[in-house]
Amino acid sequence: MKSKLRITALIVASLLALSSCETIELTHEGEKARVLSPDDVKNCQKNGAATVSISEEYLGLVPKRASTIANQLQRLARNSAIHMGGDTVVPMSKMDRGQQTFAVFRCIP
Repeated sequence: MKSKLRITALIVASLLALSSCETIELTHEGEKARVLSPDDVKNCQKNGAATVSISEEYLGLVPKRASTIANQLQRLARNSAIHMGGDTVVPMSKMDRGQQTFAVFRCIP
């Protein structure tokens, strides 16, 4: 009985350890992009929109916190903005099932 409990505890601990490793890295270029509000981009050129998505769970098992999901979506949007010729993103929608759309702007000449 103790052996089964130890194995179960080991599996759970391993899954939690692995899940903490899942992260969205901000690229060097993505670090240059900002997240602003609609009021802050009135004098900027809109380059388009980027819809980004991630899993809402670690390894499909453990739910992520809403703040973790929001941070990861922003990182993905910032990384995407650079590839679209932008330097700023503005959330256009709320997070919904691990997905969010951001407007991409060019604000810095």
